Amino acid sequence: MRKFITIALGLLVLASAGWILFDRLGPVAVTEARVLRGPAISGIYASGTVEPTVMLPIAPKLPGRLERLLVDENETVREGQTLAQLENRELLATVREWEARVRFFEAQFRRTTELFERGTATTEARDRARNDLEASRASLMRAQEALAQMTLTAPADGTVIRRDGEVGQLIQGGQALFWLSCCAPLRITAEVDEEDVPRLKPGHKVLVRADAYPDRVFEGEIAGMTPKGDPVARSFRVRISLPPETPLLIGMTADCNIITEQRDDALLVPSGALAGESVFVIREGRLERRAVTVGIAGPEWTEIRSGLEEGERIVADAALPGLKAERAARVSGVHGGRP
Repeated sequence: MRKFITIALGLLVLASAGWILFDRLGPVAVTEARVLRGPAISGIYASGTVEPTVMLPIAPKLPGRLERLLVDENETVREGQTLAQLENRELLATVREWEARVRFFEAQFRRTTELFERGTATTEARDRARNDLEASRASLMRAQEALAQMTLTAPADGTVIRRDGEVGQLIQGGQALFWLSCCAPLRITAEVDEEDVPRLKPGHKVLVRADAYPDRVFEGEIAGMTPKGDPVARSFRVRISLPPETPLLIGMTADCNIITEQRDDALLVPSGALAGESVFVIREGRLERRAVTVGIAGPEWTEIRSGLEEGERIVADAALPGLKAERAARVSGVHGGRP
């Protein structure tokens, strides 16, 4: 019995040693991937908000009670069109009062001038009459300008995107009653990390997604960047122009992928196949470690500039234990992804 146990233990040790040798030296099971051609895209992600390229606040200079509203939100208006009327009866009376004074001082200046030409009025009297007339005209002009401020008009063609006021409400001087979007299509203002800003140029294509349109992708392009960044957030504002026919609305949030580089016919491998700057190539049942030059790197696919050819078989997962040059390989699966 003792001899039998000794033999059994010896066989077990031999079997364990054989398994260890097989595991370390025998064929390693790998998932195969092919070197394919497809688009290689380098992008920068940013989030932003849709806004008008030009947004004009329209506010009275003087306080007044809102008497009439002639337009509302989402209406298209033309330059010079009346938008609202503030109560102006007191100012209108002031204008009429100064109009009457101007007429009086004009008549007085004419009489004084006639008397001066006849020699019966002094130079001082004529100059006083002229000064009274000029002062009254200046006061009339100020009153007319104040009266005109009570009528709010559109400074340009555009669309009313916001109205803050109701009839009967007292509107303070400088308080915006309307916001007008005009002069250009909508745009997106996005915040981009300062480390990515050197890679951006005006004209770069931008793919835009919005939660309001989950099944659509919109295209825009970089129109410009602010020259001064936010030192706290360490970001810069990037302006992304949108086509005129975009259905996006002002205030919507948007996810932006800025394409900084794109090659449509690049050699691609799964990103997981890379072990630093090399891959494992499967040739005649054995592994060959091949140095490669990496181009555009993405989360799923990476461009290979040199070192591989289209159609070559490689190991899809370079992190698999036991991979080394010249080791036998057994394909246990095929990477099914496409770029």
